[in-house]
Amino acid sequence: MKKKILITTGGSGGHVLPALTIYDHLKTEYDMFISSDQRGLKYFETEKYKPFIVDTPKLKISIFFPVVIFKVFLLIITSLNILKKEKISILISTGGYMSLPLCFAAKLLRIKIYLIEPNMVMGRANKFFLNFSKIIICYSKNIIDLPKKFENKLRILKPLVRKKYYEELTNIEEKRLFTITIIGGSQGAKIFDNLLHQTLAKVSKSIKIKIIHQTNDSNQNFLINFYKENKIEHHVFVFEKNLNKLLIKSDLCITRGGASSLAELSLLKVPFISIPLPSSMDNHQYENAKFYEDQNSCWIVNQKNFDKQNFEDLLLKIIKNKEEYLLKKKNLENLNYQNTWNNVNQNLLSILNEN
Repeated sequence: MKKKILITTGGSGGHVLPALTIYDHLKTEYDMFISSDQRGLKYFETEKYKPFIVDTPKLKISIFFPVVIFKVFLLIITSLNILKKEKISILISTGGYMSLPLCFAAKLLRIKIYLIEPNMVMGRANKFFLNFSKIIICYSKNIIDLPKKFENKLRILKPLVRKKYYEELTNIEEKRLFTITIIGGSQGAKIFDNLLHQTLAKVSKSIKIKIIHQTNDSNQNFLINFYKENKIEHHVFVFEKNLNKLLIKSDLCITRGGASSLAELSLLKVPFISIPLPSSMDNHQYENAKFYEDQNSCWIVNQKNFDKQNFEDLLLKIIKNKEEYLLKKKNLENLNYQNTWNNVNQNLLSILNEN
């Protein structure tokens, strides 16, 4: 009989997408279950994954905090029932406060807990449960804020990227124009809507480019008309289920610093400019981008010091200075040497099968 694994996730794509990737890696070897809060459901194909709903409230100090704690207590009871009913042997958590009820319940039932930390900074929920966990799986041995006494629990895995991104590597097409893609990540990026289009228009006066731009509903028509008026070939979208199809056509990406987004770009060998979200918890987006900058495979721009002229100069330098651009592309290729779906699959299975 196969062992049963439940993955707890929710919230942003940074938590949910690695969880779905783990599910797909393990589904042939284990009976797989997954849970999410309401926020995370938008990333699911619910018929395929059939998630349990464990809608953990945000643990924010306020006059309603006692009510929040009571709700979490009830969710721990719900989680105990789920784990016992489904006879779960292993719980995998991708972090975040959404995982707290199931992690507490797993601890009470003495179920093995495996933690996944996609970011370069140890998340607070993961850090809280380190003492109860069997293994913490990270993408680098240089994870920030991992207490030294838990280093023996650290296991390194190539970044968890969805299978369709690996499949896209065989579909690379020749491109006529230098193509710049702008994505804001699962939590959006208003600065990309408000500032970048003007700079891109200036760049297009010197070099013909194509723009693929993710935006929000209220800004879509404005950007379409703006790029038309400036005679820039473009594709403006709000949401794209198969973003891999667009990224593989890109020469350069302007993005935030979410771990999943950077891992996907890295696998596809698309050099990128990261503008990390300044308010990200423990500045983890900057640290995620810094990992790639240290490999000389990206550029980082500080949002707080953003200057349109400097950014225009940077774009022109990247497009015109092919030597630096190609070096970064080559470094991404080296970083992903032997990074295949099957290799990640075997590594993940070997970690779970440790005694």
